[in-house]
Parts: sequence; structure tokens; C-alpha cells
Amino acid sequence: MPVRPRRSVLYMPGSNPRALEKAKTLAADGLILDLEDAVAPEAKDEARRLVAAALAERSAYGDRELIVRVNGLDTPWGYADLAAMATAGADAILLPKVDSADMVRRAVRVLDAEGGPADLPVWCMMETARGMLRAEEIADSSERLGGFVMGTSDLAKELACAHTPLRLPMITSLGLCLLAARTAGLVILDGVYLDLDDEAGFAASCQQGRELGFDGKTLIHPKQLAAANAAFAPSEAEVAWSRKIIAAHKEAVAAGKGVVVVDGRLVENLHVAMAESVVAMAEAIAARH
Repeated sequence: MPVRPRRSVLYMPGSNPRALEKAKTLAADGLILDLEDAVAPEAKDEARRLVAAALAERSAYGDRELIVRVNGLDTPWGYADLAAMATAGADAILLPKVDSADMVRRAVRVLDAEGGPADLPVWCMMETARGMLRAEEIADSSERLGGFVMGTSDLAKELACAHTPLRLPMITSLGLCLLAARTAGLVILDGVYLDLDDEAGFAASCQQGRELGFDGKTLIHPKQLAAANAAFAPSEAEVAWSRKIIAAHKEAVAAGKGVVVVDGRLVENLHVAMAESVVAMAEAIAARH
């Protein structure tokens, strides 16, 4: 699969046509066009129509990944959402509050029954206590599964825990989902940061998310885009070091050596594989501009 940057994925309310229009100009790697939490019950039908219209002009959004978060099948709007989005042209369908493998398989059956492409990915919001305990089976629920999105606000509510700067009360949950996602080869995005005026706190949250292993961060406001894009992109120093060890290892292999020492550090195949991932991501990001 080609490398795709997902440093910043911004929630956009599906019921707000101005926001959907503005999204075409934002420096986000991806957009979550939301039919669920950001839309009032009386606006659900109109939001579904607006999102379908936005997807109909897909080219206007450039290479941004367009993910639609639908309402759950246990709500009055879930089936209609899936039926409308099955063939609307989304890059992925995001299911809310997933706490079992069966929820994923039910959604896939609806998408298939409504004529959706066989390769339309389904993503899961991981935001319930039961979902944390079943993260592995959810990750393995379908070949169509493409990614996890952490719903840390709902998770904190379910756990009755504090949402602290270091997120220690939910670190077990984050770790379980990361393990399940990586084992299944899924993308995994970190949860949102709610305090829009706390720039230092947001930067620290991004740094923690990257250190934990997330591919990027979900965002609630465009003002968070620049910091997320910077935090989840390889630095110039990382890219330079990666290119250096790739070249040195290539020379060592040509000379019949399996390992090489670069600037006092032992470099083996696993380091080269990681370096190649860094370079591939840097090149994919550069190609977006």
C-alpha cells in the first residue's frame, strides 16, 4: 500500500455547509465528515444530504482523505447513513462506539447490500470500556477494517477517569488499541485535545501521541493543524539520519557484511526498515505540497 500521511485529521460537522466548503482549503491530511456527535437530531437528514453533496465534488478536496463518521446502527439514523454513504465516494466509513466484532460485520453487510465497493474501508471509533477489552477481536473482525480512531473524551466518561495531561488513567486503553492495531496492520489515530487555548498542552499531547506510536491526531479546530502536522512528520534530522544509514547499510551489504556501524551506532536490518519508513513518509508529505 502507498504511504499516506495522516498527521492531522480534522472533524467537520456534516450539517455545516460553510465548514465543508472551508475544509477544501485547510492543511489537513484528512477530514472526518461527521454525521454523529456534531449533528443535532433534527439536522441528521440534512447533514447526510450535505455530506453526500460534498463527496460528489471529491476533486475539490484534493488529496485529503475523506472519512465519514456515521451514526450507529442502534440509532434511528444509522442504517440510512450507511445506505447513503455506501456509494457516495468516501475514502472510508467510520463507525462510532464500536465494542464488538459483530458491530463491524453488521455494518459491512449493510454497505455490501447497498452496493458499496468491495474495497471500501471501515474504521472504528474506539471509545467504550468494552471496546478496549475487545480491541483485538475488533481489529481482526473484517478484511475491510482500515483503522482505529481513539475517542478519548467518551472513553474518559465511560471510565469515570480524569483526563490528565499525561493521560495516565487511560494509558492502558491506548496501549491495548495500539497493540491490536499494529498486530492487524491498521492505521491508528490519537484522540482530540479539547482546550483550544492551551497551545503548549496540545503540543505535548501530540508529542506523547507520536511517542506512543499513533499515526496522527484527530482535531477539533483548524488552529490545531500546524502543530499536529509538525509533530507527526519526520524532522529534517530524522530524515537525514535515515538516508545516511540506508546508504551505509547498502554499502555494507554489497561488501558482504550484515551489519554496519554508523557514527558509533550499530545498524541492522530492522533499523534500515524503520529508516525506509521515515524516508517514505517524508517523501509522501513533500508530495502533498
